[in-house]
Amino acid sequence: MSDLFAEMKSRLDGNPRKIVFPEGLDERILSAVAKLNKDGFVQPVLVGIKEKIEQRAKELQLDITEATILDPSEYSDFDQMVASFVERRKGKATEEDARKILLDENYFGTMLVHMGKADGLVSGAAHSTADTVRPALQIIKTKEGIKKTSGVFIMVRDDEKYVFADCAINIAPDSQDLAEIAVNSAETAKLFNIDPRVALLSFSTKGSAKSPETEKVAEAAEIAKNIAPELVLDGEFQFDAAFVPSVAEKKAPGSVLAGKANVFVFPGLEAGNIGYKIAQRLGGFDAVGPVLQGLNKPVNDLSRGCSAEDAYKLAIITAAQSLDAQ
Repeated sequence: MSDLFAEMKSRLDGNPRKIVFPEGLDERILSAVAKLNKDGFVQPVLVGIKEKIEQRAKELQLDITEATILDPSEYSDFDQMVASFVERRKGKATEEDARKILLDENYFGTMLVHMGKADGLVSGAAHSTADTVRPALQIIKTKEGIKKTSGVFIMVRDDEKYVFADCAINIAPDSQDLAEIAVNSAETAKLFNIDPRVALLSFSTKGSAKSPETEKVAEAAEIAKNIAPELVLDGEFQFDAAFVPSVAEKKAPGSVLAGKANVFVFPGLEAGNIGYKIAQRLGGFDAVGPVLQGLNKPVNDLSRGCSAEDAYKLAIITAAQSLDAQ
């Protein structure tokens, strides 16, 4: 697992990034922040009441003295933040609304990223995905030409690394959504030093079954090829035809993937979520993520069942993403 982060840490060495943690009282977050402070790749920014956070860290015997702690109710640039939020929401929030909304730690933290006072945000240890993603979509917003954000897991076992998408956000993506997810997932793969070979998955391989579901995936593959013709990408594929060369020879002779895919785009959230958990629990893979993609600046969502190590890893990933977002 350490090799997965070696290149990221190398890029961050001497160039630490400010990452916001809205859940300043969570034990796992404080443990991650203490570790981040020690290794120096990230400059943590905790959101909450300073005295309470410091007291909690003291109780846990954690050193967070190098972390910045910001209390929304006492933030010196709060008026500036309110004005920026009202402008960003373009008539969907009054100044009075903004002053209430920005007391919420996730909205406050996301605005720090939007205003350039931080480089990225990690939340979700104590909040739902919606609580983390909603402020990001309203404030950070998706990159030009991208309709939706999506969430991928990096699946790691010894020297093996794969990208599974979308396993976190979009319940029933259409063909355009799947194409965007495929292209974005290829870019995310490069962040982890994976040379992307992208398979769009289904229960059919190259028309072996016909249904609206399989045709959606085949159409998505064609759209993705038009968006990024330089990518090694194909679909629709059953998993074995995408992953096992001998099966690929029989089911999809001539495909550019040749059974060597390493980025797998699932046809819907149901399949993606089940798939990554099977690989994690039965296959012994570590699941790193979800890593959100398609946003203008990095905001990432932890699981509420996460560990301190998960928070640490996602902070490193978020910091590395911020370098590419500059």
